[in-house]
Amino acid sequence: MTPFEIKQILLWSTCINYAILFTWFFVFMVARNTLYFFHARFFRLTVDTFDAIHYAGMGIYKLSILMFNLVPWLAITIIGT
Repeated sequence: MTPFEIKQILLWSTCINYAILFTWFFVFMVARNTLYFFHARFFRLTVDTFDAIHYAGMGIYKLSILMFNLVPWLAITIIGT
């Protein structure tokens, strides 16, 4: 696999992962109460705990995108291969 192909894979992976993150955020903002009641049936959660779990999950997912997709893509781009 050439560096150009790796660079393309990392770029597309970054775009797809950010689309998933924005979808998660959008669904959470629009249907928060529905999601909460669905999850509250299975787990004993307060609204604050539910919000904290989603906020932390989005943060971890965003940092993972940056660390595993965007930074390697940027490094390959800077090297210029």
